[in-house]
Amino acid sequence: MEGVPALFFDLALILITAGVTTVIFKWLKQPLVLGYIVAGFLIGPHFTYFPVIGDATSVSTWSEIGMVFLLFAIGLEFSFKKLKKVGGPGAIMVLTELIIMFCTGFIVGKLFGWQRMNCIFLGCMLSISSTSIIVKAFDDLKLKNEKFTADVIGALVVEDLVAVILMVVLSTLSVGNTFDGGELVLSMLKLMFFLIVWFIFGIYLIPSFLRLIRKFMTKETLVIIAIGLCFMMVMLANYAGFSSALGAFVMGSILAETLEADIIHRLVTPIKNLFAAIFFVSVGMLVDPEILVDYTWPVIIIALTVMIVKTLSATFGMLISGRDIHTSFKAGFCFCQIGEFSFIIASLGLSFKVIDEYLYPIIVTVSIVTTFFTPYIIRLANPLYEWLNTKIPDKWKQAMTNYSEGFKVNETTTLTFKTFVINQFKDMVIYGCIIFAIVVICISAIGPFIIKNIHGIWGGIISIVVTLSIVSPIIWAMAFKYRISLTNSKLITKNTFERHIIALIFLLRYLIAISVITHILRNFVDLNFFAAIGLAFVYSLILAFSNGIMKSYDKLEKHFMENLNKRQKQASFIIPEVLQQNFHLEKVTVSPLSQIVGKQLKDTVFRSQYKVSVVCIERGKNTYDLPDKDMAFYPYDVVTLVGCDDNINKVKPIIEVEDTELIHERKGHNMSLHSVKISEKSPICHVSLLNSMFKDKYDAMVIAIQRGNDFLLSPSASTVFSCDDIIWFVSSSEAAKMIKNKEEV
Repeated sequence: MEGVPALFFDLALILITAGVTTVIFKWLKQPLVLGYIVAGFLIGPHFTYFPVIGDATSVSTWSEIGMVFLLFAIGLEFSFKKLKKVGGPGAIMVLTELIIMFCTGFIVGKLFGWQRMNCIFLGCMLSISSTSIIVKAFDDLKLKNEKFTADVIGALVVEDLVAVILMVVLSTLSVGNTFDGGELVLSMLKLMFFLIVWFIFGIYLIPSFLRLIRKFMTKETLVIIAIGLCFMMVMLANYAGFSSALGAFVMGSILAETLEADIIHRLVTPIKNLFAAIFFVSVGMLVDPEILVDYTWPVIIIALTVMIVKTLSATFGMLISGRDIHTSFKAGFCFCQIGEFSFIIASLGLSFKVIDEYLYPIIVTVSIVTTFFTPYIIRLANPLYEWLNTKIPDKWKQAMTNYSEGFKVNETTTLTFKTFVINQFKDMVIYGCIIFAIVVICISAIGPFIIKNIHGIWGGIISIVVTLSIVSPIIWAMAFKYRISLTNSKLITKNTFERHIIALIFLLRYLIAISVITHILRNFVDLNFFAAIGLAFVYSLILAFSNGIMKSYDKLEKHFMENLNKRQKQASFIIPEVLQQNFHLEKVTVSPLSQIVGKQLKDTVFRSQYKVSVVCIERGKNTYDLPDKDMAFYPYDVVTLVGCDDNINKVKPIIEVEDTELIHERKGHNMSLHSVKISEKSPICHVSLLNSMFKDKYDAMVIAIQRGNDFLLSPSASTVFSCDDIIWFVSSSEAAKMIKNKEEV
């Protein structure tokens, strides 16, 4: 018999060790990720008192898969709509913290005498906090329903996106092992191009594909399709020169906009947990105690830098983003650690061989130390605020209050010249990316295929026709969609200079369209420049007056917007932007442990005490909009609430009651199966089951009657007992004893 592969032994060792350590860390009330890292250290090459992994290469591959699933799950929780809701304040806070921590990390690295790339990577690793650790701390400290947690979660959403961008930037730096400003700008433009193209084509195609096969989908097929799409995007990202993590994150964010997002997240979570565990274990395997002994002071200094400077920079970022002093302290003190993204960035540096090996265990150790102190630092926010509040002069307090109030800009629907110009350039970028992507595909793949099969000039002409047929609706939008907004542009300004600027923007859009048509013509047919320009001008006139092309574009845009907003439209109604600062809709699931189970809506205090309204209850396949006050809540009902953030956060713990234990063992139960034989003198002989008083008198249930070699299972109430029947019943031991004694008498 052939021996099993070494990977089997390695996986058994990894998972069993990780399972034991995570149970211990759960008992110690510490984040599970620390248990995984400790497990990795125990089975790693630097701890000789424990079995060691045999096939490190295979484990490395599995850990990379874990990183892919980790980023895919983060993407599923990410949403560009959510990013828009976070808005400027979240971006200001994150950028402030990023700049301060990057500069601080770079300086600290230089003070240690480390090389430049080590310092750059150190600055980036210290800039990103751990979403999982912060959320875990909120759960442990019972802070999930505090007002400031919304600001923290919003900032973490922005941080996730910044971390993905940082990985692209660091990959570019690592390839050349030097800083090249021009190359970096090109990489960022390339990233922006691919993100726009992937997101637009993904939103246009994937929800439609899922809707087409929805009636044939099961949980099994859905999870296979979702993971398949994830790895398809991973391959596309690698082909485009980006990391696997970016591809997984992008596909997760695309699927986050679909109706299937919640189910996919629920189905993928167990798989993510498995592979993410292997990833974090592989992180722990790289911890070398000898290196840590040599770099004790760097570990201590970097850990203190994270816990002090990072905390204060986040607090400062919250302040300048317009939050009040108290909220800024409570929110800022949550960003006092580093976590999973720091490991991913460190892995990136090692894979490109641009950072020294000692930096990895240092960062892991710093993460462990800062994670351990996170709950204590979060608790420190209130006492420190109370102490500082007595020391800060009243003038300063008033100035900061005025700044906070002045930062809250009222939403307005008034169109200004500035917003009009910004929207025009935004349209040009989006349309330009789509046109470029379509033209590249046609020129590099579709056109050559046609020319290969149809020789001569006709192959080129057919290639032009096919390419223009595909891209014409977008060219029309680039060149002529401004005609629709021309009326608005006249309304927003009477300034002659501004009118000239608008005219130049419209001319630029038209010239871009002419250039694209010219390029397509000259690529497939041998034309001189002026002839191509002339034909492009003629074709543009045809587009300008073509209702068919305009309708085609309208259909494309309508289809895209329907896919983009489909998930949001599943709510009972959409809250307009003017009210979104104060109200929002949120769906919560009724836990079987909730106190409202079995209660009618009128018996709750959601509206009277918390000012929160129940606008919809989803139960199985049924949806009850504006439920009646007499409607009762059942376990697993999906309830749509509308109200302000603070009040909804107070109601959610009443509805979503989390069970602290996974398994509930039944203890001390006294029910068991008993039997008794009916004699001729028995008081229930020739008596029906209904009149035997088994249930009413003894609280016993008859489940079978044995009559000779035959069994009457679940007998009806009219069944009459006969002599020598053996009755099988379920009851407590005390009741069974009473029944048997009576029969014997």
